[in-house]
Amino acid sequence: MPQLDTSTWFTTILSMFLALFIIFQLKISKYNFYHNPESAAKVLKHITPWETKWTKIYLPLLLPL
Repeated sequence: MPQLDTSTWFTTILSMFLALFIIFQLKISKYNFYHNPESAAKVLKHITPWETKWTKIYLPLLLPL
């Protein structure tokens, strides 16, 4: 029965980890990160109509029978 040649496994696994690291770095580098998160929250504040008025939610189980 022939022996399993494992001499190239280390090189294969090492090159796989290196390739995955490079791929993930390239994907992460496409995102824009703010230096100060508080300033980003102020810029992205959306005004919605239901924030300015009072609303009440009625649950069906709380209604009288």
